[in-house]
Amino acid sequence: MSDTEIDAVDQAILHALQEDARNFSSADIAERTGTSDSTVRKRIQRLEADGVIKGYSADVDYQQSGYPLRMLLYCTASIAERGDLVADILAIDGVISVQELVTGEENLLVTAVGESDSDITPVAQELLDMGLTVADEVLVRSHETTPFEEFSAE
Repeated sequence: MSDTEIDAVDQAILHALQEDARNFSSADIAERTGTSDSTVRKRIQRLEADGVIKGYSADVDYQQSGYPLRMLLYCTASIAERGDLVADILAIDGVISVQELVTGEENLLVTAVGESDSDITPVAQELLDMGLTVADEVLVRSHETTPFEEFSAE
């Protein structure tokens, strides 16, 4: 749990950044939050320094960019090792995310993208070579996200 206290202004800033970090200026966010531009910039800097904002990234449509397959691989690792394996799993070509799961037998969710089955199969093999059990593979048709509504100022 973070030691950073998040108030309503911080939440509104986070919501705006999740909505469209690229196109919302600090002045736009200030207008939404009823604060000043400099307050928003300082709050963002603090949220970044405290690790609440971990970074900014592009929301890539992998299908549109030539990688139509998105595969979820539910894996089982020893509880003692699962956290230590994340960096190695992320280093596998085609892997775009790893999530640690804390309930159920499968305790790692690996997401990989590729052009064809021949791109995804080596990912599964590398996971097996690392000593993981691949319990299930799920082909994803679509993936959409939305800002967390609890951060909304409205």
